[in-house]
Amino acid sequence: MNKVELQELVGGALQEKFNKAFENVIENLQDPNTSFKNKRQITITMKFTQNERRDDVSVDVSVAEKLAPQAPMFTSFAIGKDLRTGKTYAQEYGKQIKGQMNLDDYQAEQVVDGQVVDTDTGEIIKEQNTVVDFRKAAN
Repeated sequence: MNKVELQELVGGALQEKFNKAFENVIENLQDPNTSFKNKRQITITMKFTQNERRDDVSVDVSVAEKLAPQAPMFTSFAIGKDLRTGKTYAQEYGKQIKGQMNLDDYQAEQVVDGQVVDTDTGEIIKEQNTVVDFRKAAN
């Protein structure tokens, strides 16, 4: 039986196509926007077509990869109608509607040059390292 070296088939083009498909699969495996559960696949297909005399054969060689699809993305829109103009609108928003206050965004204090500053007034807040015993103060 004849042995065929796949890296030499089609003048080395099969090896090049396989290497590219392998690279695509590895990139797809590393893509955080794809599911880790989906299996990836590389298929090498060889289709043989012979003539009537059975003394010649044509071979179609192809390499195909099956990759995991990109994960879907989601968003939300606030929709409504402008009462003054009568026009409808849609505005995309993330975790909160634009203009809505988020408590995580609000900080009453900030550290500037190693000193605690009140963000509302801009005053430096002096640290008091004294402990007050309210039981003693009540007597």
